[in-house]
Amino acid sequence: MKTYSIASLLGASAIALLCTSCESKQEEVREDKLETKADTMEANAKQLRKDGENVADMKEDHADTIRKNTGNERAADITEDSADATRKAVEKRADQIEEGADKVREQK
Repeated sequence: MKTYSIASLLGASAIALLCTSCESKQEEVREDKLETKADTMEANAKQLRKDGENVADMKEDHADTIRKNTGNERAADITEDSADATRKAVEKRADQIEEGADKVREQK
């Protein structure tokens, strides 16, 4: 009889351990949502970088046009400085978004 009760106790313990180690469906859904949110944030950061680079390139092209058509070096330099500032600001914001995505992933 002791063998039966020890085996039952071990079996029950194993089943309890298996049940508690499995994630619930709700937990899986929550983690999937967090992963999707983080992926979306990273995609937004990537798109922001791409768009920012395009804007900065257009500013540099405009600076070249100013320089070529008017010879106004000061205005062209200011426009180029604006392109550099755009790149810097976009990179900073994209990095912040990616850091936010990392924090979302840490919530899992």
